[in-house]
Amino acid sequence: MIHLELFWSFFQIGLFTIGGGYAAMPIIQHQVVDLHGWLNLTEFADIISISQMTPGPIAVNSATFVGYRVAGFLGALFATIGVVLPSFLVILLLAGVLEQFKELKYVSYAFEGVRAGVAVLIINAVFKLSKQCPKNVFAIVVAAAAFILVALFSLNVIVVIICAAVAGIAFQLWQKRKGGEAP
Repeated sequence: MIHLELFWSFFQIGLFTIGGGYAAMPIIQHQVVDLHGWLNLTEFADIISISQMTPGPIAVNSATFVGYRVAGFLGALFATIGVVLPSFLVILLLAGVLEQFKELKYVSYAFEGVRAGVAVLIINAVFKLSKQCPKNVFAIVVAAAAFILVALFSLNVIVVIICAAVAGIAFQLWQKRKGGEAP
């Protein structure tokens, strides 16, 4: 049953994703594109873009969008519950004991290792998603400007995404008015 497949896939994503939504992207891609074939890579990139622009965690938004795309409302419901449930259960179990263990040096060391691993997952996601980006001067300039605005000036990511969308529309309209195709 597709609803249970969605639930189980996103339950695994929720269970094994440490480090937030960006760290979840390669795991989501593996489940949704590679393993089940529910979306192709271009559709996945679109879902990730939409998930970043909408309020809420990327993993939850992705689960909801993918679930809806695959099996309608019930698919969205099962996928969303699947991705949220592991965190809820872990927090419920650890809430009382975490305070006692956070000062232990081995727990601190473990979190350092986890952070390093998450950085690699994020770099991997960027590499894979960059393959779907247009390869032209305009796209490179927009990507570079977005990176600079976010990384160096700490501009809100949502503002940068909206500006990039407006720039894309303006560029395409300018290209059509000029009588040529976008490079």
